[in-house]
Amino acid sequence: MAFVYFTDEQKHQANTVDLVDFLQRQGEQLVRSGREWRWKRYDSVTVRGNEWFRHSRKEGGCAIDFVQQFYDMSFPEAVCFLLGGESGVEWNQTEKSAPPPRKAFALPEENYDMRRVFAYLIKQRFIDREIISFFAHKKLIYEDSQYHNAVFVGMDENSIPRHAHKRGTYTKGDSYKGNVEGSDPKFSFHWNGNSDRIYVFEAPVDMLSFITLYPRDWQKHSYVALDGVSEHALLQQLRQNTELRKVFLCLDHDAAGIESNARLKDILSENDYIDVTVIQSINKDWNEDLKAKTGCSQFPLRNIRKSHFFRRYARNCLYYARKSVSAGISDIC
Repeated sequence: MAFVYFTDEQKHQANTVDLVDFLQRQGEQLVRSGREWRWKRYDSVTVRGNEWFRHSRKEGGCAIDFVQQFYDMSFPEAVCFLLGGESGVEWNQTEKSAPPPRKAFALPEENYDMRRVFAYLIKQRFIDREIISFFAHKKLIYEDSQYHNAVFVGMDENSIPRHAHKRGTYTKGDSYKGNVEGSDPKFSFHWNGNSDRIYVFEAPVDMLSFITLYPRDWQKHSYVALDGVSEHALLQQLRQNTELRKVFLCLDHDAAGIESNARLKDILSENDYIDVTVIQSINKDWNEDLKAKTGCSQFPLRNIRKSHFFRRYARNCLYYARKSVSAGISDIC
């Protein structure tokens, strides 16, 4: 592309394009996650206004470098595209579509029973009934009264709810999932045991599936669902519970999970946690492993193994995979 001169005003206008509006007009699917939106094509990417962040790589920026990164454009091409180019598209600006003031966190109203949540988690997700009952009695799982979502509650060190993740229980089409507005990402769904181990997952269903698969003495150990691949909830648990020294990363067996294992290991090393083990599911995630155990179909890995993320990280992951296999997963759980 030939040299193009842009004024500071034009560059500012391009860089303040609202990325939610931009992606939706491109036909992309976004899922609400608190005050942000998660991009379904790249599950570790969230956008808010003109800003984006890729949690798996711990990098982000504004609209121009977003288009450069994900649409493979040069700087002048990205600016021209965001300014409308020949198509004359006028994208919403962040100033025009700023989010409303942050609401105070409040749990959704509880339903009088949990029949739909129990049915969903047991019949669709194959999670053990006693494990669900345990968390329900601790007020960490319940059914909301309006939409009958499963609500997974995260509490702080004083047992005060600070976070809630909602998962739809309807089985037709893509089920709803998202966080209650005002949720603090440091206090996502978790369980504190009294051993020196903590097992780390992307989502509550993954965590409950793993416990169902490996139930031996599970209450003695600690578990946390990151609600994605961000490190905030894990670091909070490590700060609160100084006896935790052994970290087991049990993220999804996909590109984002594999990439995030390396990033989290680096972050843990910077915080003097060196006893870190990667445990991977056989299939795409732990719930798929649980389904496979019951004879249900599982998510294929053939496309994941072709990704450049997998090839790039495979050699680094090999040592930890061998460690898990040689020890036997039942021995480290």
